Amino acid sequence: MTGGPAHGGGAAASRHRPFTVVVCVYTEDRWPDILAAVDSVAGQSLPALETLLVVDHNPALLARLTAHYAEQAARGEVRVLANAGPRGLSAGRNTGIAVARGAFVAFLDDDAVAERDWLRRFDEAYGDDPRILAVGGRTMPAWASGRRPAWFPEEFDWVVGCTYRGLPEGVVRVRNVLGGNASFRRTAFDTAGGFATGIGRDGDRRPLGCEETELCIRLTDAVPDAVLLIDDRAVIHHRVPAARERFGYFRTRTYAEGLSKALVARSVGADKGLASERRYTTRVLPAGIARGLRDAVRGRPGGLGRAGAIVAGVATTAAGYLVGRYRTRGGDMAFTSGPIERRGPGAAEELRGRWEAAV
Repeated sequence: MTGGPAHGGGAAASRHRPFTVVVCVYTEDRWPDILAAVDSVAGQSLPALETLLVVDHNPALLARLTAHYAEQAARGEVRVLANAGPRGLSAGRNTGIAVARGAFVAFLDDDAVAERDWLRRFDEAYGDDPRILAVGGRTMPAWASGRRPAWFPEEFDWVVGCTYRGLPEGVVRVRNVLGGNASFRRTAFDTAGGFATGIGRDGDRRPLGCEETELCIRLTDAVPDAVLLIDDRAVIHHRVPAARERFGYFRTRTYAEGLSKALVARSVGADKGLASERRYTTRVLPAGIARGLRDAVRGRPGGLGRAGAIVAGVATTAAGYLVGRYRTRGGDMAFTSGPIERRGPGAAEELRGRWEAAV
């Protein structure tokens, strides 16, 4: 979750900056989605310098993608490499950052497609202001059923990795960007280090998150005048499978968010780690409950369900947070972050060789 006041600088004209796009992948079950994600990058109105596909400890997928993109790799357009760190999304992103040739690094989820002007909008948002170190975009849900479940509140679209109701519109300054649709200056990682391992997702295991929140807070601590923005014209469409349209997943994901928030609070302090969440829980969610109850009174479908889901979401997130706080006191939940070593040409092959030797 994220939020903040509007940024008043405005966007300058496009500067055609060199973007490396990193797509982290982990399962062959998403093969069509992965191909669609890469195709959407290839079709950008502002061409990417390169696309990096980082495979998370899956040798079969690594071999299949390497063969599939052999021609693009020969032209330097798409590179396929193995996650050089521990299993999980954070280490995969750090692997991509380490070998990125672009001065700007953008991240796209492996089950999402970017609209044609996605990179161009990022490029424009950086403008001429060197204080802008990160720009995120707007992520729209693509429901497997073809439409939003009637009970699913827009205030909780972060549950499925999407932009949620309550964020301001336009180009706005925020505490943190959302990792599946975001870009950073490469120098930001030189200053603050990479994504923390031990927080974010690990394949299909418990859906933890908040690694981008922790990084962004750490970044603004390191660079006090840093500006982080969201430009809602930089749009991607994130696929929501049928399993994630169910209340069981909603409950699991909100609980995991509470666990993740406890880790972030441990790292950066509760004041910073929960600053945006206070406004969200005291203003956005009560308004959502009232809206749902109003719809129920007027006989509109799903109103009562949405109000109930908001209450349940708050309760399970709070439960996860309390459990997480208890565990962090005993040292059972830990994560690490540190500098990312830059790697030059040929590093992808070197990392692949090290990983294959290890397994």
